Amino acid sequence: MQGSIQLQLEFRLDQRVHFVGDPRRVGTVAFVGTLEGYSGTWIGVDWDDSNGKHDGSINGVRYFQAKSERSGSFVRAQNLSFGISLLQALELRYRGDSTKEEEDEMYVLSASDKRVSVQFVGKDLIKDKLSRFEELTSVSLSYMGVSSPGNPCQIGSVLPNVKQLDLTGNLLSDWKDISIICDQLQALVALILSNNLLSRDISGPVQLNHIRILVLNNTGITWMQVETLKHSLPTIEELHLMGNKMSTVTPESSSPMVQGFNLLRLLNLENNCIVEWSEILKLGQLRSLEQIQLNNNKLSRIFYPSFDELHKLFGDVESQGDCSPFRNLRNLFLGGNNIDDLASIDFLNSFPQLIDIRLSENPIADPMRGGIPRYVLIARLSKVQIINGSEVTPRERRDSEIRYVRMVMSKLDSNPEETLRLHPRFEELKRFYGIEDNRVSVGAGGPQKLASGLISITLNCVGASIGEKPPLTKKLPLTTTVGKLKMLCESFFKLKCMRLKLYLQEQDSPVPIPLEDDMASLMDLGVANGSNILVDEES
Repeated sequence: MQGSIQLQLEFRLDQRVHFVGDPRRVGTVAFVGTLEGYSGTWIGVDWDDSNGKHDGSINGVRYFQAKSERSGSFVRAQNLSFGISLLQALELRYRGDSTKEEEDEMYVLSASDKRVSVQFVGKDLIKDKLSRFEELTSVSLSYMGVSSPGNPCQIGSVLPNVKQLDLTGNLLSDWKDISIICDQLQALVALILSNNLLSRDISGPVQLNHIRILVLNNTGITWMQVETLKHSLPTIEELHLMGNKMSTVTPESSSPMVQGFNLLRLLNLENNCIVEWSEILKLGQLRSLEQIQLNNNKLSRIFYPSFDELHKLFGDVESQGDCSPFRNLRNLFLGGNNIDDLASIDFLNSFPQLIDIRLSENPIADPMRGGIPRYVLIARLSKVQIINGSEVTPRERRDSEIRYVRMVMSKLDSNPEETLRLHPRFEELKRFYGIEDNRVSVGAGGPQKLASGLISITLNCVGASIGEKPPLTKKLPLTTTVGKLKMLCESFFKLKCMRLKLYLQEQDSPVPIPLEDDMASLMDLGVANGSNILVDEES
């Protein structure tokens, strides 16, 4: 009985622990006590990686509620560790000897497939340098089981010059402990706390005054907590909040939009659950913000509001000076969302400084899912210099915009008004490139009719059954249809009794675009001079 009471004193509910010998297997204590039908005291743990045995109940009796059906298990106390101090972890990481397991992993295979041990040249010199703590400027204690600062008076004297501290995947949860660490490390400017399940309770001041880069990925933090921390982060320049299941941005009650963060340049909200663009607009008044990372959220559209729309969304914003949102935003990463409308693409032109955009893995930017190809993105986005991480060169922009004009012209005859509405840059580009009417293009010899113009394309056979054939470059009329081009390919490459499939290989696009409509012309599809067409056999 006394042993059970002692264990309950050692282990407490909501305490962070890891499995002995495996600091990466981390969980939260959800139960301490006896189990019906089993002797002794057990610790119920809800594991972060959901690699448990049950949901907190056993033999029909519930002892705790785990977060998933198989994230909980019961463990004997001797198999759990509630961690070590930061300074203890420092000694282990930088002054401890390599374990036998680590040394066994350092080998190469000989010609006879035998293991030959590897000895690193200068290993002792490196180890000696790292063991001089007072000289360290960057310290990594990831997955070391750190649960507390230890003696706070010693931290600053042991690590006086540390500028970057990585505490990823430890057992830290109390903001008071984090405050103590930062208060003692006066040179610290970058702090990484990813994969620590941090407490929702932020009571009292948190000493983060000199932190410029703060990484809180997968910590369970909410935007309300971020607002609480804001006053402790006067110098913050980068804030990383990936993987926290955030769906809303909740400003302080005194303002409809987020204020403060006067030096914040980069905000990372990737891998969250944000659905509504109006939540992101609440960040529009952050005057220094240059980059927002929103990859892998659930956004289906974006828009740039007029003053009236902004007033309708957030009330009186006139008192906040120039209310145009995102005045200094240069980089906007939207990959892996659900954006599927052209209006969202066109709204990107309204951001005053935007030059770098990521839209990959959205339906609208994926031709395989009915989206638009890269050249159309370039043509519709007048100021963007980088798309999906690839620079838009002046030549690529020129070729894309001319190709886009050709493509739009091919659709004018069917429904001119609707076509012009869907392509707001068409008239501007038509004038810029000197295109005189709806069937005219500028060539080397001056204006010429598109319908009668020839373009040069390269045909490459890629089908295994076709065999190796050298690529051919041919000049063809823009009015050539896909069906006609297939017949020409049969003749050019002497292919008989084959059903061909053609693909357009876009510049900087990893996936070629299938040309499936036999009635569509090269002009309809925006095939430009110098395009590369892949010739394959239908499976």
